[in-house]
Amino acid sequence: QALTVKKWSEGQKGEFVFKIRLMGILTTPLLYTAKTIITNIDLALTSHLLFTGPWGRCMGSECGPGGSQSRAVWCAHAEGWTTLHTNCDQAERPDNQQSCFRVCDWHKDLYDWQLGCLEPEGIQTREVGCVQKADGVPAEDAICEYFEPKPRLEQACLIPCPRDCVVSEFSSWTACSKTCGMGLQNRIRFILAPPLFGGAACPNLTEFQTCQPGPCEGEESLYSLRVGPWGPCSVPLPRQARQKREKMRGKVRERLRERGKAKDPETRELIKKKRNRNRLNRPGGKFWDVQVGYQTREVTCVHKNGNAEALSLCSQETLPVTFQACVLPKDCDVTEWSEWSACSKTCHDPNGPKGERNRVRKVSQFPIGGGGDCPELEEKEPCSPQGEAVPPCIVYSWKTTEWTECRVDVLLSQQDRRRGNQTGLCGGGTQTREVYCVQSTADTPPTLSLLRSKEALRPVDSDLCLGIPPDTIQLCHISCPVECEVSLWSAWGPCTYENCQDQAAKKGFKLRKRRIVNEPTGGTGNCPHLVETIPCEDPSCFDWLVVKLEECIPDNEKECGPGTQIPQVQCVNSDGEYVERQLCRDAILPMPAICEVPCSRDCALSPWTPWSLCSHTCSGKNTEGKQTRARSILAYNAGEGGIQCPNISALQEVRSCNDHPCTVYHWQTGPWGQCIEDSSIPSTNASVRRTRGSDVSCSVGMQTRKVICVRVNVGQVPPKKCPESVRPDTVRPCLLPCKRDCIITPYSDWSPCPSTCQSGGNTKKKQSRKRIIIQLPANGGQDCPEVLNQERECEAPSVCQGYRWKTHKWRRCQLVPWSVRQDSPGAQETCGPGLQVRAVSCRKQDGGQADVEDCLKFASSMLPLTQPCQLPCREDCQLSTWSKFSSCTADCVGVRTRKRMLVGEIKGHNSHFGMYPLSETQYCPCNKYNAQPVGNWSDCILPEGARIEGHLGMKVQGDIKECGQGYRYQAMVCYDQDNRIVETSRCNSHGYIEEACIIPCPSDCKLSEWSNWSRCSKSCGSGVKVRSKWLREKPYNGGRPCPKLDHVNQVYEVVPCLSDCGQYVWVAEPWSVWKVSNVDLKENCGEGIQTRKVRCMLNTVDGPSEQVEDYLCDPEEMPLGARNSRLPCPEDCVLSDWEAWSPCSLPCSENGTRVRSAYLLRQPGEGKECPLTKETEPCKLNGNCFHYSYNITDWSTCQLSERAVCGNGIKTRMLDCVRSDGKSVDLKFCKELGLERKWQMNASCVVECPVNCQLSDWSPWSDCTHSCGLAGKLWRRRTVIQAPQGDGRPCPSQMEQWKSCLVKPCYSWRYSTWSECRSEGARCGEGLRFRNVSCFVSDGSSQQDSSVVDDELCGDLEPSVDGDTSIVLQELCTVPCPGECYLTDWTVWSPCQLSCVSGDDLGFGSVQVRSRAVVAQDPENLLQCPEQELEARPCTDGQCFEYKWRTGPWRGSSRQVWCQRSDGLNVTGGCLVIAKPIADRSCNPPCTKPRSLCTEAGVCGCDEGYTEVMTSDGVLDQCTVIPVLEIPTAGDNKADVKTIRAFNPTQPAASTPGRVGRTWFLQPFGPDGKLKTWVYGVAAGAFVLLIFIISMTYLACKKPKKPQRRQMNNRLKPLTLAYDGDADM
Repeated sequence: QALTVKKWSEGQKGEFVFKIRLMGILTTPLLYTAKTIITNIDLALTSHLLFTGPWGRCMGSECGPGGSQSRAVWCAHAEGWTTLHTNCDQAERPDNQQSCFRVCDWHKDLYDWQLGCLEPEGIQTREVGCVQKADGVPAEDAICEYFEPKPRLEQACLIPCPRDCVVSEFSSWTACSKTCGMGLQNRIRFILAPPLFGGAACPNLTEFQTCQPGPCEGEESLYSLRVGPWGPCSVPLPRQARQKREKMRGKVRERLRERGKAKDPETRELIKKKRNRNRLNRPGGKFWDVQVGYQTREVTCVHKNGNAEALSLCSQETLPVTFQACVLPKDCDVTEWSEWSACSKTCHDPNGPKGERNRVRKVSQFPIGGGGDCPELEEKEPCSPQGEAVPPCIVYSWKTTEWTECRVDVLLSQQDRRRGNQTGLCGGGTQTREVYCVQSTADTPPTLSLLRSKEALRPVDSDLCLGIPPDTIQLCHISCPVECEVSLWSAWGPCTYENCQDQAAKKGFKLRKRRIVNEPTGGTGNCPHLVETIPCEDPSCFDWLVVKLEECIPDNEKECGPGTQIPQVQCVNSDGEYVERQLCRDAILPMPAICEVPCSRDCALSPWTPWSLCSHTCSGKNTEGKQTRARSILAYNAGEGGIQCPNISALQEVRSCNDHPCTVYHWQTGPWGQCIEDSSIPSTNASVRRTRGSDVSCSVGMQTRKVICVRVNVGQVPPKKCPESVRPDTVRPCLLPCKRDCIITPYSDWSPCPSTCQSGGNTKKKQSRKRIIIQLPANGGQDCPEVLNQERECEAPSVCQGYRWKTHKWRRCQLVPWSVRQDSPGAQETCGPGLQVRAVSCRKQDGGQADVEDCLKFASSMLPLTQPCQLPCREDCQLSTWSKFSSCTADCVGVRTRKRMLVGEIKGHNSHFGMYPLSETQYCPCNKYNAQPVGNWSDCILPEGARIEGHLGMKVQGDIKECGQGYRYQAMVCYDQDNRIVETSRCNSHGYIEEACIIPCPSDCKLSEWSNWSRCSKSCGSGVKVRSKWLREKPYNGGRPCPKLDHVNQVYEVVPCLSDCGQYVWVAEPWSVWKVSNVDLKENCGEGIQTRKVRCMLNTVDGPSEQVEDYLCDPEEMPLGARNSRLPCPEDCVLSDWEAWSPCSLPCSENGTRVRSAYLLRQPGEGKECPLTKETEPCKLNGNCFHYSYNITDWSTCQLSERAVCGNGIKTRMLDCVRSDGKSVDLKFCKELGLERKWQMNASCVVECPVNCQLSDWSPWSDCTHSCGLAGKLWRRRTVIQAPQGDGRPCPSQMEQWKSCLVKPCYSWRYSTWSECRSEGARCGEGLRFRNVSCFVSDGSSQQDSSVVDDELCGDLEPSVDGDTSIVLQELCTVPCPGECYLTDWTVWSPCQLSCVSGDDLGFGSVQVRSRAVVAQDPENLLQCPEQELEARPCTDGQCFEYKWRTGPWRGSSRQVWCQRSDGLNVTGGCLVIAKPIADRSCNPPCTKPRSLCTEAGVCGCDEGYTEVMTSDGVLDQCTVIPVLEIPTAGDNKADVKTIRAFNPTQPAASTPGRVGRTWFLQPFGPDGKLKTWVYGVAAGAFVLLIFIISMTYLACKKPKKPQRRQMNNRLKPLTLAYDGDADM
């Protein structure tokens, strides 16, 4: 045994931890952790060490730091075996208990692992600790380990290999940049993966080539007008603004003065209110300060080489506008934070979840003109209320009702349902209870805990109780009633007085009795009568019993002749028990019996046999009891000198017996009545509370029953016919059970009405409350109320309080200041383009005022505050936008119109109306719809009404219908004539196709009834008896499974049985008269034979009763039926028959003997002697001497009551007495030896109850997995409440169901493509591009493209495109000037790509990239081109790509080689350069021969169909044609002829159309002139085939031998089929 100590490592508090491995003791090493305070240990000196086990689970009544945990601490020897604690130093004994933090499920929201940074080394390490999420305070690691394991502290890391830049293939060449002269064509590619870890940089993304469409006819335009970007927005000069403002104010005053003259006071008041209201919302109001300014841009003339030139060189009629109105940008400005709100949690609970508090700030200035966005306006943090006045939080806990009564019928299988009507079912069952949640009080005194457990507490919502609820179902047991078992009747006793103390009455009775073998349940009152009586005459209580007669003593002291036998008597009572002799003083003493001792010449007779049993138990008209006895002649008399032998009739005697009449009486009892109060018992005694078992009794009562005297087979008779002394009791005391009143909880609070407002529909919701029965009434207690649930309708919920932006009137159009634009040609002071502003305010849906923050939070994105406007000049024609089309009353009926208005004044009157109409009319569209099914059928769903609801708090054992007819559903989709998806109501469909379906019901395993018990396998001693059931029907559809069956589909029950060895006995009649064979007729003596009948009889209490088959008796015990002997002659000595052998002394030994004797019946004559009267023989083991021992049988199967299904039962075994030769004998042989009986014959056992699987109700249907489209599904689930046990019905596999959602069209806003970039009024420079946003519809699948629909259909959607709520419909762009070199737009971001090796992520994250390539237009400006650009960013959900080289076919001496990504994209970069296949091959010397080519090996070979002829130095000399093997094909008119022909080398044959691709060439020689390998293979195959043909020919021609005749007589063996027990076979 070697003790090895691993590396020491320091534990907590200076303790040391080491690992011990015991070698040679254990097959697997055990790991021990020893903690000692010693710093130096010498294992040779330290013989005992203290060891500790792991800490156990943290236990405690509350969540948090109040728990405790324990561990085992033991003392062990250094060699590993455990020893006493005292052998170790107790001062250094570690603690076995410590406080701990008890973790509950809700702690998961409070604690998490905090991961430190990984140190970037070859092995990365980091710190990991458990902290509180809220404030980062460290906590015990055990708290976080309760929810997930501790993350790794270290990991190996890789140093990544360099990754080169990967780019795509080039695009096709662009069109020439010029229409004439010398231009450029470009082709570009984009970056797919950036260079990483020092990889090669990206190559050029652009390639150029010159182009020249043709010569230019005129001079090429060298100059272009270019507009620059708009400058910053600025306000006009202060003086000019002031002058203008004063001028405008003067005009306004004049207008108001003129209007005010004509208005009455009411109108003026309304105008005043409107002004005040508008003042609040005017620009520059409370939340925004919109200032309209102007911005300018520069217009230049540029040469094609990029240099700026004089503006006059650019010939253009009108110059572009260089000014426009703008809004001065302003950043968002917010107020200071408000104070923190009160904590949402108002009570103190250190271990519970925390509350929350928040603070807000408001917007004081909105962002305008692209200013900075607003920061967060609300901040939240967890909190806990502080202070002594804070009350503790309410704690909720689970409560349970009492268990219901134990029910057995729920465990019955389908075939046992008919047993459910039996009232006496017993054994294993189930019982249920209700679980509900209550508010628990922590200050309950311990003394009231019992009362508290029964207290009716108000139920609350079950969601308030944390933790696992208690079980709602459990197994239970109903004790099975024990039937009364009685013994057989005893023999009839003598005629005796009813009461020996009172012998005045002359009436007597004969009695027979039986006893109770097995006490029944409920007392002996349920047993049959135990005494039967017969009236008789001359009764006596005591009598003399003749024990035996002494020897016959001849009279007058003679040696032979007549004499007397004195009887030996004993006084007995009526029960046959010996009593004092003086009690028989009144009885007649038996007289001496007359007898005769034969003289030597007299006839010798045997003694009388005992009287036989009485032939009848009573005497009547047709029956009379008789007894017989007999004797036989042993020797005849000698002539006339002796007394002659009697006649044969005198050898038998008959006497009467049981002469009493056959009138049997007994007392018959009725059942005990109910226990009622006994008024004779004082009330002080009645109030005593007694507990017997589990029943509590409160007082003593009285039970009565009816007792009558019955004559057998007749009926009730007067009581005097039955003896009063054995009359059963008619009254007995009993215990009255306590009354139990119904206990019920108070009503719970009303369930909450919907707290959210309803957006549509007026269906009123209902609220309910309930109360729960805790204790059912019993024994006359107060009943429970009938109403347990109440319902009422909720008040109408409020309408949803929404928020919306309210827009106010657009203000006047503000132009760019005249001082800025007055120098522009054609500019007019009072007209032109400008900006107009409006105010936006927040409103509730009902129109009430609301804070702007509410709209920011709940409303859609804020509407624009400014828009471009145009103050029309007199000569401008300006139209408003078209209105919406009017609505159609029906499809295909009527027309619809839309209108627009004329804005501004037009110089001529109706000159443009024909060109610009103000209304449009069109026919109403004809919409046709068609419906079609989509998707798969749903699961088969049972209708909701198939559930029987329970009325208690939590569902326990739902009696839910699980099979039968249901329905399955398939969704319908509706399309219009343009194949666009629309609402299903358009197709007059409710959205589903319904189809009936069947959920097959489970069918349990069905067995037959039990067969009858077989006969006991042994007639003497213990055997077994068997009964069986056979399979009638297999289980289907998840029915209850079958028990284990044998190969013939049967199940057996085997119980031990005990056969009474004395049940059948041999009965021998007296010996017959001698038949002398060797006759001396004169003397009538000599050799002779005697016979007798021997019968097997059934033995009863009254003796052998009827003859049965001989095989039932033990053949070893059968008496002889005939015997040869010598009949004594006159004067010979006559002896009696031999008596039984004396028993051998035990244990048997060779020295032991046994003896038998006979006695003298007739004295011999003179000169004659008697033979020996004793015989001795040695005792032989298993011959005439036996040893006896007990033998115990195996246990039986578990036996249940006939009324039980499962539960507690009894298994039994039997005790056998076995003789040393192995034969079972009567138990009396072992009992007489007093052998020890140390075995228990009965033992309790349990048959597991078949508990079926119990499921919860289906959950409500989930929300649709998709908000629209075809793919949405609804789910519902259920869980297992009670797992199956034993042979119970298993749980079904379907624990969740689905069906399709109603199909809804998917509407979304989508952008159109960007328009071309246009720089207004110039050829190039800064411009704008535009796009529209339209409403699209799709079915949500990728198969169907989206279609444009009316924007109204997207009206309910928040304006957003792909989740982005900021709609951008125009953006700045640049139009390149002719000859300018510029960058393309950014490409879209590439797919997210991981750094992988062989498909495994290396853990460096993923990246995506975008790029801009260079585009050039003029060869002269290439040197001025900017650098290409790329941007990379990290991303998530990356994928691994692999890069592989691909090759094309050889074309001459070259082929294409390219790199391909694993998704099929051809790329540049990514593949390893060192692994690149060769793309060019050349032979040296070159292959110049006809039909020759350069092979991959770099040597010259021949084309297909030609073979190489080489020179001696291995150089190709020529290519010659090879023979062709033709394979005929369909349509070949020579298909039946196979030819081999050679082509003319100079003139190849034309290929036949039917033979295309069906020819191949055999080339036996390789390019080097050597034979190819396949030629050797064909030669070897031909050789093997030749040998095979020769061998088969020899065997076929060989003469067969004559078959020898087999001498064996072959028997056909029977065919045996193995039957596997399948009933379907």
